[in-house]
Amino acid sequence: MNPYILTLMMASIATGTIIVASAYHWLFAWIGLELNTLAILPLLAKTHTPRATEATTKYFLVQAAASSTLLFASTSNAWMTGQWAMTEMTTQPAVTLLTMALMMKLGVAPLHAWLPEVMQGTSTNMALIMATWQKLAPFTMLYISAHTLHTQTLLALALTSTLIGGWGGLNQTQLRKMMAFSSIAHLGWMISIITLDKDLALITLIIYITLTTTAFSTMSTLNTKSFKDATTTWNTTPTMTAILLLTLISLGGLPPLSGFAPKWLILNTLTLLTLTTMAITLALTALLSLMFYIRLTYIASLTLTPITSQMKLKWRLKPTQQTWRTTTTTALTTMLLPLTPLIITS
Repeated sequence: MNPYILTLMMASIATGTIIVASAYHWLFAWIGLELNTLAILPLLAKTHTPRATEATTKYFLVQAAASSTLLFASTSNAWMTGQWAMTEMTTQPAVTLLTMALMMKLGVAPLHAWLPEVMQGTSTNMALIMATWQKLAPFTMLYISAHTLHTQTLLALALTSTLIGGWGGLNQTQLRKMMAFSSIAHLGWMISIITLDKDLALITLIIYITLTTTAFSTMSTLNTKSFKDATTTWNTTPTMTAILLLTLISLGGLPPLSGFAPKWLILNTLTLLTLTTMAITLALTALLSLMFYIRLTYIASLTLTPITSQMKLKWRLKPTQQTWRTTTTTALTTMLLPLTPLIITS
Protein backbone atom coordinates (compact mmCIF):
# COMPACT_ATOMS: atom_id res chain seq x y z
CA MET A 1 0.00 0.00 0.00
CA ASN A 2 1.18 3.50 -0.81
CA PRO A 3 2.66 5.14 2.34
CA TYR A 4 0.59 8.28 1.83
CA ILE A 5 -2.63 6.28 1.57
CA LEU A 6 -1.63 4.22 4.63
CA THR A 7 -1.01 7.42 6.60
CA LEU A 8 -4.36 8.83 5.47
CA MET A 9 -6.21 5.67 6.53
CA MET A 10 -4.52 5.54 9.93
CA ALA A 11 -5.24 9.23 10.49
CA SER A 12 -8.89 8.67 9.55
CA ILE A 13 -9.17 5.77 12.03
CA ALA A 14 -7.76 7.97 14.79
CA THR A 15 -9.97 10.91 13.79
CA GLY A 16 -13.12 8.77 13.81
CA THR A 17 -12.35 7.53 17.33
CA ILE A 18 -11.62 11.08 18.54
CA ILE A 19 -14.92 12.32 17.07
CA VAL A 20 -16.82 9.63 18.96
CA ALA A 21 -14.93 10.37 22.19
CA SER A 22 -15.69 14.10 21.98
CA ALA A 23 -19.26 13.90 20.65
CA TYR A 24 -22.37 14.74 22.66
CA HIS A 25 -24.85 14.31 19.80
CA TRP A 26 -25.80 10.81 18.62
CA LEU A 27 -25.54 11.79 14.94
CA PHE A 28 -21.97 13.05 15.30
CA ALA A 29 -21.00 9.93 17.22
CA TRP A 30 -22.47 7.80 14.44
CA ILE A 31 -20.48 9.76 11.84
CA GLY A 32 -17.31 9.09 13.82
CA LEU A 33 -18.06 5.37 13.94
CA GLU A 34 -18.66 5.26 10.19
CA LEU A 35 -15.43 7.14 9.46
CA ASN A 36 -13.55 4.71 11.65
CA THR A 37 -15.13 1.67 9.98
CA LEU A 38 -14.66 2.85 6.39
CA ALA A 39 -11.02 3.79 7.00
CA ILE A 40 -10.04 0.39 8.39
CA LEU A 41 -11.56 -1.66 5.55
CA PRO A 42 -8.72 -1.02 3.04
CA LEU A 43 -6.16 -1.89 5.73
CA LEU A 44 -7.88 -5.21 6.45
CA ALA A 45 -7.88 -6.12 2.75
CA LYS A 46 -4.44 -4.79 1.81
CA THR A 47 -2.82 -8.26 1.63
CA HIS A 48 -5.26 -9.14 -1.23
CA THR A 49 -5.61 -12.75 -0.13
CA PRO A 50 -8.98 -14.54 -0.26
CA ARG A 51 -9.02 -14.85 3.55
CA ALA A 52 -8.34 -11.14 3.98
CA THR A 53 -11.11 -10.28 1.53
CA GLU A 54 -13.51 -12.59 3.35
CA ALA A 55 -12.57 -11.08 6.72
CA THR A 56 -13.03 -7.55 5.37
CA THR A 57 -16.47 -8.40 3.96
CA LYS A 58 -17.58 -9.97 7.25
CA TYR A 59 -16.34 -6.98 9.21
CA PHE A 60 -18.10 -4.52 6.90
CA LEU A 61 -21.45 -6.35 7.05
CA VAL A 62 -21.40 -6.74 10.83
CA GLN A 63 -20.33 -3.15 11.49
CA ALA A 64 -22.87 -1.80 8.99
CA ALA A 65 -25.65 -3.76 10.71
CA ALA A 66 -24.55 -2.53 14.14
CA SER A 67 -24.28 1.08 12.95
CA SER A 68 -27.73 0.91 11.36
CA THR A 69 -29.20 -0.45 14.59
CA LEU A 70 -27.49 2.28 16.61
CA LEU A 71 -28.75 5.00 14.27
CA PHE A 72 -32.28 3.58 14.43
CA ALA A 73 -32.12 3.46 18.25
CA SER A 74 -30.96 7.07 18.55
CA THR A 75 -33.52 8.26 15.99
CA SER A 76 -36.33 6.43 17.81
CA ASN A 77 -35.27 7.98 21.10
CA ALA A 78 -35.14 11.45 19.51
CA TRP A 79 -38.61 10.91 18.00
CA MET A 80 -40.06 10.00 21.40
CA THR A 81 -38.22 12.49 23.61
CA GLY A 82 -36.94 15.24 21.31
CA GLN A 83 -33.41 14.68 22.66
CA TRP A 84 -30.30 13.79 20.61
CA ALA A 85 -27.97 13.96 23.61
CA MET A 86 -25.99 10.77 24.29
CA THR A 87 -26.77 11.04 28.02
CA GLU A 88 -30.56 11.23 27.48
CA MET A 89 -31.34 7.77 26.12
CA THR A 90 -34.51 7.12 28.13
CA THR A 91 -36.86 5.18 25.81
CA GLN A 92 -36.69 1.49 26.75
CA PRO A 93 -36.86 -0.03 23.21
CA ALA A 94 -34.16 2.41 22.09
CA VAL A 95 -31.98 1.46 25.08
CA THR A 96 -32.33 -2.23 24.22
CA LEU A 97 -31.38 -1.63 20.57
CA LEU A 98 -28.46 0.55 21.63
CA THR A 99 -27.18 -2.16 23.97
CA MET A 100 -27.32 -4.82 21.26
CA ALA A 101 -25.64 -2.52 18.69
CA LEU A 102 -22.75 -1.70 21.02
CA MET A 103 -22.36 -5.35 22.04
CA MET A 104 -22.13 -6.29 18.35
CA LYS A 105 -19.53 -3.61 17.68
CA LEU A 106 -17.45 -4.70 20.67
CA GLY A 107 -17.76 -8.40 19.90
CA VAL A 108 -19.47 -9.38 23.14
CA ALA A 109 -21.20 -12.79 23.20
CA PRO A 110 -23.65 -13.84 21.89
CA LEU A 111 -22.91 -11.30 19.12
CA HIS A 112 -19.27 -12.35 18.93
CA ALA A 113 -18.99 -14.83 16.05
CA TRP A 114 -17.46 -12.32 13.61
CA LEU A 115 -14.48 -11.37 15.79
CA PRO A 116 -12.41 -14.62 15.69
CA GLU A 117 -12.95 -14.99 11.93
CA VAL A 118 -11.96 -11.40 11.15
CA MET A 119 -8.86 -11.47 13.38
CA GLN A 120 -7.75 -14.80 11.91
CA GLY A 121 -8.17 -13.57 8.34
CA THR A 122 -5.97 -10.50 8.67
CA SER A 123 -2.33 -9.81 9.61
CA THR A 124 -1.00 -9.86 13.17
CA ASN A 125 -0.66 -6.07 13.36
CA MET A 126 -4.18 -5.52 12.05
CA ALA A 127 -5.47 -8.14 14.52
CA LEU A 128 -3.82 -6.04 17.24
CA ILE A 129 -5.71 -2.95 16.06
CA MET A 130 -8.97 -4.93 15.96
CA ALA A 131 -8.45 -6.16 19.53
CA THR A 132 -7.41 -2.80 21.00
CA TRP A 133 -8.00 0.47 19.15
CA GLN A 134 -11.28 -0.60 17.56
CA LYS A 135 -12.75 -1.17 21.04
CA LEU A 136 -12.26 2.46 22.07
CA ALA A 137 -15.07 4.12 20.08
CA PRO A 138 -17.93 1.75 21.04
CA PHE A 139 -16.65 1.53 24.62
CA THR A 140 -16.71 5.33 24.81
CA MET A 141 -20.38 5.32 23.78
CA LEU A 142 -21.05 2.59 26.34
CA TYR A 143 -19.23 4.60 29.01
CA ILE A 144 -21.22 7.80 28.28
CA SER A 145 -24.62 6.08 28.23
CA ALA A 146 -23.92 3.55 31.02
CA HIS A 147 -26.32 5.17 33.50
CA THR A 148 -29.24 4.56 31.11
CA LEU A 149 -28.54 0.87 30.46
CA HIS A 150 -30.20 -2.10 32.14
CA THR A 151 -27.81 -3.59 34.69
CA GLN A 152 -29.30 -7.10 34.77
CA THR A 153 -29.09 -7.38 30.97
CA LEU A 154 -25.44 -6.33 30.98
CA LEU A 155 -24.62 -8.77 33.77
CA ALA A 156 -26.22 -11.60 31.77
CA LEU A 157 -24.27 -10.58 28.65
CA ALA A 158 -21.06 -10.35 30.69
CA LEU A 159 -21.52 -13.84 32.10
CA THR A 160 -22.26 -15.24 28.64
CA SER A 161 -19.23 -13.49 27.18
CA THR A 162 -16.77 -14.72 29.81
CA LEU A 163 -18.14 -18.26 29.49
CA ILE A 164 -18.03 -18.39 25.67
CA GLY A 165 -14.70 -16.54 25.55
CA GLY A 166 -13.14 -19.10 27.86
CA TRP A 167 -14.83 -22.13 26.35
CA GLY A 168 -14.23 -21.10 22.74
CA GLY A 169 -10.51 -20.58 23.28
CA LEU A 170 -9.89 -24.05 24.67
CA ASN A 171 -9.73 -25.87 21.33
CA GLN A 172 -7.91 -23.19 19.32
CA THR A 173 -4.53 -23.78 17.69
CA GLN A 174 -4.21 -20.39 15.98
CA LEU A 175 -2.88 -17.59 18.16
CA ARG A 176 -5.01 -14.82 16.61
CA LYS A 177 -8.20 -16.80 17.20
CA MET A 178 -7.09 -17.53 20.74
CA MET A 179 -6.52 -13.81 21.36
CA ALA A 180 -9.94 -13.08 19.85
CA PHE A 181 -11.64 -15.34 22.40
CA SER A 182 -9.43 -13.74 25.05
CA SER A 183 -10.83 -10.37 23.95
CA ILE A 184 -14.39 -11.69 24.22
CA ALA A 185 -13.75 -12.93 27.76
CA HIS A 186 -12.10 -9.69 28.89
CA LEU A 187 -14.93 -7.60 27.44
CA GLY A 188 -17.30 -9.65 29.59
CA TRP A 189 -15.38 -8.51 32.68
CA MET A 190 -15.57 -4.88 31.53
CA ILE A 191 -19.30 -4.75 30.86
CA SER A 192 -20.05 -6.61 34.11
CA ILE A 193 -18.97 -3.51 36.01
CA ILE A 194 -19.76 -0.70 33.54
CA THR A 195 -23.06 0.30 35.16
CA LEU A 196 -21.78 -0.17 38.72
CA ASP A 197 -18.36 1.52 38.54
CA LYS A 198 -17.50 3.22 35.23
CA ASP A 199 -14.01 4.23 36.34
CA LEU A 200 -13.12 0.64 37.19
CA ALA A 201 -14.37 -0.49 33.77
CA LEU A 202 -12.13 2.14 32.15
CA ILE A 203 -9.12 0.99 34.19
CA THR A 204 -9.84 -2.61 33.12
CA LEU A 205 -9.94 -1.54 29.47
CA ILE A 206 -6.62 0.31 29.73
CA ILE A 207 -4.86 -2.65 31.39
CA TYR A 208 -6.40 -5.07 28.86
CA ILE A 209 -5.14 -2.96 25.94
CA THR A 210 -1.66 -2.85 27.50
CA LEU A 211 -1.52 -6.63 28.00
CA THR A 212 -2.91 -7.41 24.54
CA THR A 213 -0.46 -5.01 22.88
CA THR A 214 2.43 -6.77 24.60
CA ALA A 215 1.15 -10.20 23.55
CA PHE A 216 0.62 -9.26 19.90
CA SER A 217 3.91 -7.35 19.72
CA THR A 218 5.78 -10.40 21.00
CA MET A 219 3.99 -12.68 18.54
CA SER A 220 4.77 -10.29 15.69
CA THR A 221 8.46 -10.06 16.65
CA LEU A 222 8.76 -13.84 16.94
CA ASN A 223 6.67 -14.32 13.77
CA THR A 224 4.47 -16.91 15.51
CA LYS A 225 0.96 -17.47 14.22
CA SER A 226 0.04 -20.86 15.69
CA PHE A 227 0.79 -23.10 18.65
CA LYS A 228 3.08 -25.11 16.35
CA ASP A 229 5.22 -22.05 15.70
CA ALA A 230 5.47 -21.42 19.44
CA THR A 231 7.21 -24.77 20.04
CA THR A 232 10.46 -23.50 18.47
CA THR A 233 10.61 -20.04 20.01
CA TRP A 234 12.61 -21.14 23.07
CA ASN A 235 15.49 -22.35 20.85
CA THR A 236 15.39 -19.11 18.87
CA THR A 237 14.98 -16.46 21.55
CA PRO A 238 14.53 -17.44 25.20
CA THR A 239 14.15 -13.84 26.40
CA MET A 240 11.18 -13.03 24.15
CA THR A 241 9.60 -16.37 25.03
CA ALA A 242 9.89 -15.54 28.72
CA ILE A 243 8.21 -12.18 28.04
CA LEU A 244 5.37 -13.99 26.23
CA LEU A 245 5.06 -16.37 29.19
CA LEU A 246 4.70 -13.50 31.68
CA THR A 247 2.26 -11.68 29.39
CA LEU A 248 -0.02 -14.70 29.07
CA ILE A 249 0.00 -15.30 32.83
CA SER A 250 -0.82 -11.62 33.33
CA LEU A 251 -3.72 -11.93 30.86
CA GLY A 252 -4.94 -14.87 32.93
CA GLY A 253 -5.08 -12.61 35.99
CA LEU A 254 -2.55 -14.28 38.24
CA PRO A 255 -0.63 -12.29 40.87
CA PRO A 256 1.85 -10.61 41.17
CA LEU A 257 1.40 -9.40 37.58
CA SER A 258 -0.65 -6.45 36.33
CA GLY A 259 -3.63 -8.48 35.05
CA PHE A 260 -4.53 -9.52 38.60
CA ALA A 261 -5.55 -5.97 39.63
CA PRO A 262 -8.68 -5.43 37.47
CA LYS A 263 -10.11 -8.89 38.16
CA TRP A 264 -9.54 -8.53 41.87
CA LEU A 265 -11.11 -5.06 41.97
CA ILE A 266 -14.14 -6.18 39.93
CA LEU A 267 -14.73 -9.22 42.14
CA ASN A 268 -14.33 -7.04 45.22
CA THR A 269 -16.87 -4.49 43.92
CA LEU A 270 -19.42 -7.17 42.98
CA THR A 271 -19.05 -8.78 46.41
CA LEU A 272 -19.54 -5.46 48.20
CA LEU A 273 -22.73 -4.91 46.17
CA THR A 274 -24.02 -8.34 47.34
CA LEU A 275 -23.64 -9.81 43.84
CA THR A 276 -21.68 -12.71 45.31
CA THR A 277 -23.07 -15.35 42.93
CA MET A 278 -22.07 -13.25 39.93
CA ALA A 279 -18.58 -12.74 41.35
CA ILE A 280 -18.09 -16.46 41.99
CA THR A 281 -19.31 -17.37 38.52
CA LEU A 282 -17.01 -14.82 36.86
CA ALA A 283 -14.06 -16.15 38.85
CA LEU A 284 -14.85 -19.71 37.76
CA THR A 285 -15.19 -18.75 34.09
CA ALA A 286 -11.80 -17.02 34.33
CA LEU A 287 -10.30 -20.47 34.90
CA LEU A 288 -11.34 -21.45 31.36
CA SER A 289 -9.35 -18.56 29.91
CA LEU A 290 -6.44 -19.33 32.20
CA MET A 291 -6.44 -22.88 30.84
CA PHE A 292 -5.55 -21.91 27.27
CA TYR A 293 -3.05 -19.29 28.43
CA ILE A 294 -1.25 -21.93 30.49
CA ARG A 295 -1.50 -24.34 27.56
CA LEU A 296 0.35 -21.93 25.27
CA THR A 297 2.83 -21.15 28.05
CA TYR A 298 3.56 -24.86 28.46
CA ILE A 299 4.04 -25.39 24.72
CA ALA A 300 6.29 -22.35 24.27
CA SER A 301 8.38 -22.47 27.44
CA LEU A 302 8.30 -25.92 29.01
CA THR A 303 8.41 -28.14 25.92
CA LEU A 304 11.60 -28.35 23.87
CA THR A 305 11.58 -29.57 20.28
CA PRO A 306 13.77 -32.59 19.44
CA ILE A 307 17.22 -31.30 18.52
CA THR A 308 20.56 -32.87 17.68
CA SER A 309 24.03 -31.82 18.72
CA GLN A 310 24.75 -30.80 15.11
CA MET A 311 21.90 -28.29 15.08
CA LYS A 312 22.95 -24.65 15.32
CA LEU A 313 20.81 -22.69 17.75
CA LYS A 314 20.04 -19.06 16.99
CA TRP A 315 20.43 -17.41 20.38
CA ARG A 316 20.32 -13.93 18.89
CA LEU A 317 17.09 -12.67 17.40
CA LYS A 318 17.48 -10.20 14.55
CA PRO A 319 14.11 -8.45 14.45
CA THR A 320 12.88 -7.15 11.12
CA GLN A 321 10.84 -4.41 12.77
CA GLN A 322 11.15 -1.94 15.62
CA THR A 323 10.71 -3.41 19.09
CA TRP A 324 9.96 -0.20 21.03
CA ARG A 325 6.30 -1.18 21.36
CA THR A 326 7.18 -4.47 23.02
CA THR A 327 9.79 -3.02 25.36
CA THR A 328 7.48 -0.19 26.43
CA THR A 329 4.43 -2.30 27.24
CA THR A 330 6.30 -5.23 28.81
CA ALA A 331 7.12 -3.25 31.96
CA LEU A 332 3.47 -2.18 32.30
CA THR A 333 2.30 -5.75 31.74
CA THR A 334 4.38 -7.14 34.57
CA MET A 335 4.81 -4.38 37.15
CA LEU A 336 1.61 -2.29 37.45
CA LEU A 337 0.23 -4.19 40.45
CA PRO A 338 2.07 -2.06 43.09
CA LEU A 339 0.14 0.96 41.75
CA THR A 340 -3.20 -0.67 42.64
CA PRO A 341 -3.55 1.24 45.98
CA LEU A 342 -3.35 4.49 44.02
CA ILE A 343 -6.15 3.25 41.74
CA ILE A 344 -8.35 2.35 44.71
CA THR A 345 -7.86 5.66 46.50
CA SER A 346 -8.21 7.87 43.42
